[in-house]
Amino acid sequence: MSASVIDVFDFCRLAEQREGALAGAELPRLAEEAVDGNPVLSWSLRGDVNQYGHARVAMKVSGSVTLVCQRCMKPFEHQIDSAQVLVFAQSDTEADEIEALLDDESIDVVVAQKSTKVADLIEDEALLSLPSSPRHEVCPDRDAASILEEVRKPSPFDVLKGLKQ
Repeated sequence: MSASVIDVFDFCRLAEQREGALAGAELPRLAEEAVDGNPVLSWSLRGDVNQYGHARVAMKVSGSVTLVCQRCMKPFEHQIDSAQVLVFAQSDTEADEIEALLDDESIDVVVAQKSTKVADLIEDEALLSLPSSPRHEVCPDRDAASILEEVRKPSPFDVLKGLKQ
């Protein structure tokens, strides 16, 4: 098997570790989200088994993706820095049983095939870490006066409060 495809169950049973980097062509779904189409991610995987004998992987993904700000429509760099634990099951039924047993929302239970593409695991985690509505903290073209004016605008509820008195 190549380094880009692993048997996740053997990977975890043998407590293997891998790390590397992936770029645009290897991440087509993430590249669609990026402005420049060439995101670069660093990743690491560490396999083991949990206390119940289920295969699990500790995954770290980091890098940056250029997205479009939904306020000003200008590009900005979104930093990805994600750490996730995945527990693998061989069927949907087994995944449901593992989820009930673990009862931990921070751990994702995933149905996996014997041969799993590492790039798919990494890309899925990166996509899940993207904001649903990407934006700058403060858009670069906005001046301080317009920000203050926006803050000072009266709330419609303040007008209603005035009517009540």
